[in-house]
Formats: sequence, C-alpha cells, structure tokens
Amino acid sequence: MRELNKLAPIEAAHEFINKYFPNCQAALLAGSVVRGEATETSDLDIVIFAKNLNSSYRESLIDYGWAIEIFVHNLTSYKKFFQMDFERARPSMPRMVSEGIVLKDEGIINSIKKEAKDILINGPKEWSEETINTKRYFITDALDDFIGCSKRAEELFIANTLAELVSEFVLRTNRQWMGASKWIIRSLRNYDEEFANHFVEAFDIFYKTGEKQQVIQIVDDVLQPFGGQFFDGFSIGKN
Repeated sequence: MRELNKLAPIEAAHEFINKYFPNCQAALLAGSVVRGEATETSDLDIVIFAKNLNSSYRESLIDYGWAIEIFVHNLTSYKKFFQMDFERARPSMPRMVSEGIVLKDEGIINSIKKEAKDILINGPKEWSEETINTKRYFITDALDDFIGCSKRAEELFIANTLAELVSEFVLRTNRQWMGASKWIIRSLRNYDEEFANHFVEAFDIFYKTGEKQQVIQIVDDVLQPFGGQFFDGFSIGKN
C-alpha cells in the first residue's frame, strides 16, 4: 500500500521534517538509503535535534509512502547514546550521524558529526585479558556442545550461538566495532573480507550439509593466538 504514493527518499525526508518538525535545529537522513543499500523493505532513518525537547525518543510511522523511523534528541541527550554505543561497541547512533545527509541545519550539525566521526575512528575500548579469557571459556563451552550434539534441531541453535560468540571475539580482540543481525557480517567484512567469506562459507556448509569440520577449524584458528580453547582452570566469582 505504501508504494502507491512513495516519494524519493530525500524528498520524502524533507517533506516529513517540514511537516512534523519545522522548528527543529537540525535533521539528518541516514540508513541504507544513504549508503546505497536500500531494498524494497528499507525504511527512512531520520535523526532530529530539537533544542526544547525534554527527553530523547524513538518513533516509527508511515508517511509519504515510506516506513519512517525517527530518533529525536535535544542538544545533550544524543551524547548519552554515543556513550552507550561506545560501551557496547555497537555504534548505531554515531554511524547514523556520521553518514547522515543533512536535511536541515541551524549551525550545530558539524560539531555533532565530528563527535560521531571521532568515536568511529578511535574504535571501541580494548578488551582486558580477563574478558578475553572469559569469552574463550564460553566459546569453548559452545564448541564442545556443538561437537558433541547429534540432535539437528539443537545443533542449529548451538551453531547460531557459536557464530555470534566467535564473530564478537574476532572483532573485539581486534578493536573493531560490532553489530547485530545483518551488521554482524558487515562488521566482519569491514574488518577482513577474506576471513568473513571463510566464516560464512563454514557455517553455510554446516547449515546445508551438517558437516561441522570447517566451523570447528575456524573456531580453533580464532582462539589459537590467545591460548586456544579454555576450560581447565577457568574461574569466575571465586573469592
């Protein structure tokens, strides 16, 4: 139904801002349409800065033929989200601001964009040795379950867990940003496209054929520089 009156993305974004946020101080269009990765189901991600807003909020709606997600902030609330994204190593908000096309600006957007770009360039904080060892343990535990499991339904979900744990380990031990869902593989490719292709191939073969060896080998290769699999001697919370 949305397709009938669908405007071009930038035109729709401008119209939306003029209609709903005419007094905002700045607005950006971000997301897949800006990166040239839009699909038939893509939406418009619009970041809005409004001085007199009491608190930030996110809202989804449909207008101008588009599903539209808005992220509305005042001139300080966005900093909390920048910090939260930095702490979790998933820079959703900094990425949107950094890549966003300016729809409106009353002289504030350049400094906010610089903050976002600085965060992205500097990368997430380095993992401690304790964190690395903890992650090694949980990967080892999942790998053991994966190797020993013979029930197909359970294998599928163990593989999913293993893929998430290993992708996180690779990215964070190399001080790379992470992502969720489709951003997992995008983040891996941004870091090392060759590794990402091997990673996808290994899990794809398992999902199609049940063959586990390539997945097992990738996990071992990822852990090896940090001491390999880790079970014996692991302890957490012991006084």
